Amino acid sequence: MAWELLDDKDGRMANDNGRAVLVLEDGTRFDGFSFGAGGEQVGEVCFNSSMTGYQEIITDPSYAGQIVTMTAPQIGNVGVNPEDMESERPRIRGFVVKENSRIVSNWRARESLPEFLKRYDVPAIEGIDTRRLVNHLRENGALRGVLSTLDFDTASLVAKARAWPGLAGMDLTPEVTCDTPHDWTDGPIPWKKEIWSATDRDESERTFSGKRVVALDFGIKRNILRGLVSVGCHVKVLPRAATLDDILSRKPDGVFLSNGPGDPEAVHHAIAVIRRLLETDLPIFGICLGHQMLSLALGAKTRKLKFGHRGGNHPVKNLLTGQVEVTSQNHGFVVEPDGMPNDLEVTHLSLFDGTVEGVRLKSRPVFSVQYHPEASPGPHDAHYLFRQFASLMV
Repeated sequence: MAWELLDDKDGRMANDNGRAVLVLEDGTRFDGFSFGAGGEQVGEVCFNSSMTGYQEIITDPSYAGQIVTMTAPQIGNVGVNPEDMESERPRIRGFVVKENSRIVSNWRARESLPEFLKRYDVPAIEGIDTRRLVNHLRENGALRGVLSTLDFDTASLVAKARAWPGLAGMDLTPEVTCDTPHDWTDGPIPWKKEIWSATDRDESERTFSGKRVVALDFGIKRNILRGLVSVGCHVKVLPRAATLDDILSRKPDGVFLSNGPGDPEAVHHAIAVIRRLLETDLPIFGICLGHQMLSLALGAKTRKLKFGHRGGNHPVKNLLTGQVEVTSQNHGFVVEPDGMPNDLEVTHLSLFDGTVEGVRLKSRPVFSVQYHPEASPGPHDAHYLFRQFASLMV
């Protein structure tokens, strides 16, 4: 495998792929070098503060419609492998880094990050000042932008960025849902089993084994499915357009509402189905987009955050126990605490900005969280949520 090397003349990265440019809707421009596929993509430019996990981020369906900036200074060091895929392919529209590592050093790697991005036609740019970009997004909020290796005219690219409608009001779940119903049977992959403690794996499987869960796929991550299996659930995944009859015909003991991209208020069909699900006695658990849609179905409201929560070190306080969890997050919308129905209780709050991170119904076995308990940043601070869901089905 041939790796590009540093150009000693000017300190920049020698790259046979040539130029790339990122231009934001306000005219801010970043010139760099292409290390992904050639082409052009428009999307919402956001940033993720995680130091690791770039492959999981790239393949997370919740990032559909977005150009993701990594804040860590070097990305690509451990390459790409089949096991860490959160879906079958990348979901981001573009990728932005300070420096792409020329050396891949990990026993599980099967290809380099540039090879992976090129294989799936994802444009990527390196060699820009990502600190400047992130500070700009923090000050001005997530902005529409264009990443291009074809067009380098600022005015042209600004016009393209402004012509894109943005994520507010956009339902992107049709892009990321499964095509047909299917069973999911895989638990945690072998070298991650120790992250799911012996209590999770053994006691939970004995206690909850055989419980049937219907998981509604709005862009579900594979590690969420593994988390459900880890507590003994039999999981049937249904597409986003599943009806109440489709769900009930599976005779589930519980229903899971998945993560996903876009504006929760725009996913009208799912919200209507969730309202009807709430008329049953089935336990319901939602994560991220599922949390937002569940809250909307119950009468709460959502709003778009300025630049979103995306990273692997977000502290969240569990108001029921007083404990603080280190969480992984990826969301641009949030549930509003004002105007919630009396039966809906806030259970978790972000210690960064006080936004709602979890809710539950006081009268029924229904709860949800905004963050991602399956991502193991703590590493197992939030795994109890899967056991909590399983326990409601006993």
